[in-house]
Amino acid sequence: MSVRVRRIYEPPEPDDGLRVLVDRLWPRGLAKDAVRVDEWPKELTPSSELRTWYHGGGSYEEFRSRYEQELEAPRAAELLDHLRESARKGTVTLLTASKKTEESHAHVLAELVEG
Repeated sequence: MSVRVRRIYEPPEPDDGLRVLVDRLWPRGLAKDAVRVDEWPKELTPSSELRTWYHGGGSYEEFRSRYEQELEAPRAAELLDHLRESARKGTVTLLTASKKTEESHAHVLAELVEG
Protein backbone atom coordinates (compact mmCIF):
# COMPACT_ATOMS: atom_id res chain seq x y z
CA MET A 1 0.00 0.00 0.00
CA SER A 2 1.42 3.35 -1.01
CA VAL A 3 -0.09 6.70 -0.04
CA ARG A 4 1.74 9.95 -0.62
CA VAL A 5 0.93 13.53 0.30
CA ARG A 6 2.09 16.26 -2.06
CA ARG A 7 1.36 19.90 -2.63
CA ILE A 8 -0.82 20.40 -5.67
CA TYR A 9 1.53 23.17 -6.82
CA GLU A 10 4.25 20.58 -7.46
CA PRO A 11 4.24 19.16 -11.00
CA PRO A 12 2.80 15.65 -11.43
CA GLU A 13 5.27 12.78 -11.34
CA PRO A 14 4.98 9.53 -13.29
CA ASP A 15 4.81 7.47 -10.08
CA ASP A 16 1.97 9.51 -8.49
CA GLY A 17 -0.63 6.91 -9.41
CA LEU A 18 -4.16 8.05 -8.60
CA ARG A 19 -4.05 11.80 -7.88
CA VAL A 20 -6.76 12.88 -5.43
CA LEU A 21 -7.36 16.51 -4.49
CA VAL A 22 -8.41 16.53 -0.84
CA ASP A 23 -9.09 20.26 -0.42
CA ARG A 24 -12.66 21.59 -0.37
CA LEU A 25 -11.73 24.65 -2.43
CA TRP A 26 -9.86 24.68 -5.72
CA PRO A 27 -6.27 25.94 -5.08
CA ARG A 28 -5.68 29.58 -5.88
CA GLY A 29 -3.80 30.45 -9.01
CA LEU A 30 -4.13 27.04 -10.67
CA ALA A 31 -6.05 26.44 -13.85
CA LYS A 32 -7.96 23.17 -13.74
CA ASP A 33 -6.41 22.05 -17.02
CA ALA A 34 -2.88 22.78 -15.71
CA VAL A 35 -2.84 20.01 -13.10
CA ARG A 36 -3.74 16.35 -13.28
CA VAL A 37 -6.44 15.54 -10.75
CA ASP A 38 -8.17 12.18 -11.08
CA GLU A 39 -10.64 12.56 -8.22
CA TRP A 40 -11.90 15.41 -6.04
CA PRO A 41 -14.03 13.96 -3.21
CA LYS A 42 -15.10 17.13 -1.40
CA GLU A 43 -17.00 15.09 1.22
CA LEU A 44 -13.61 13.86 2.54
CA THR A 45 -12.44 17.35 3.35
CA PRO A 46 -12.78 19.02 6.75
CA SER A 47 -15.94 21.05 7.23
CA SER A 48 -15.69 24.79 6.68
CA GLU A 49 -16.26 25.31 10.39
CA LEU A 50 -13.44 22.97 11.38
CA ARG A 51 -11.09 24.42 8.80
CA THR A 52 -11.81 27.97 10.01
CA TRP A 53 -11.31 26.93 13.63
CA TYR A 54 -7.97 25.27 12.87
CA HIS A 55 -6.62 28.16 10.80
CA GLY A 56 -7.75 30.52 13.55
CA GLY A 57 -5.21 29.02 15.93
CA GLY A 58 -6.63 25.64 16.94
CA SER A 59 -4.21 22.88 17.91
CA TYR A 60 -3.33 20.17 15.43
CA GLU A 61 -4.13 17.43 17.95
CA GLU A 62 -7.66 18.76 18.52
CA PHE A 63 -8.11 19.36 14.79
CA ARG A 64 -7.11 15.77 14.08
CA SER A 65 -9.57 14.43 16.65
CA ARG A 66 -12.45 16.53 15.33
CA TYR A 67 -11.61 15.69 11.72
CA GLU A 68 -11.53 11.95 12.44
CA GLN A 69 -15.02 12.33 13.94
CA GLU A 70 -16.21 14.05 10.77
CA LEU A 71 -14.81 11.18 8.72
CA GLU A 72 -17.16 8.78 10.52
CA ALA A 73 -20.13 10.26 8.63
CA PRO A 74 -21.52 7.66 6.19
CA ARG A 75 -20.50 9.37 2.93
CA ALA A 76 -17.03 10.28 4.22
CA ALA A 77 -16.50 6.72 5.51
CA GLU A 78 -17.52 5.36 2.11
CA LEU A 79 -15.03 7.63 0.34
CA LEU A 80 -12.30 6.72 2.83
CA ASP A 81 -12.92 3.04 2.08
CA HIS A 82 -12.66 3.85 -1.64
CA LEU A 83 -9.24 5.43 -1.04
CA ARG A 84 -8.12 2.36 0.91
CA GLU A 85 -9.21 0.11 -1.94
CA SER A 86 -7.41 2.30 -4.46
CA ALA A 87 -4.25 2.23 -2.33
CA ARG A 88 -4.36 -1.58 -2.24
CA LYS A 89 -4.28 -1.55 -6.04
CA GLY A 90 -1.51 1.03 -6.47
CA THR A 91 -0.11 4.36 -5.43
CA VAL A 92 -2.47 7.10 -4.28
CA THR A 93 -1.23 10.67 -4.07
CA LEU A 94 -3.26 13.01 -1.89
CA LEU A 95 -2.97 16.57 -3.15
CA THR A 96 -3.37 19.65 -1.00
CA ALA A 97 -2.53 23.33 -1.15
CA SER A 98 -1.46 23.21 2.52
CA LYS A 99 2.04 24.52 3.09
CA LYS A 100 2.61 22.31 6.13
CA THR A 101 1.46 18.96 4.77
CA GLU A 102 2.65 17.12 7.89
CA GLU A 103 0.12 19.12 9.97
CA SER A 104 -2.75 19.00 7.51
CA HIS A 105 -5.90 17.02 6.93
CA ALA A 106 -4.13 15.31 4.02
CA HIS A 107 -1.62 13.82 6.45
CA VAL A 108 -4.46 12.58 8.66
CA LEU A 109 -6.13 11.00 5.63
CA ALA A 110 -2.90 9.33 4.54
CA GLU A 111 -2.43 7.74 7.94
CA LEU A 112 -6.04 6.54 8.03
CA VAL A 113 -5.80 5.06 4.54
CA GLU A 114 -2.59 3.24 5.37
CA GLY A 115 -4.13 1.91 8.57
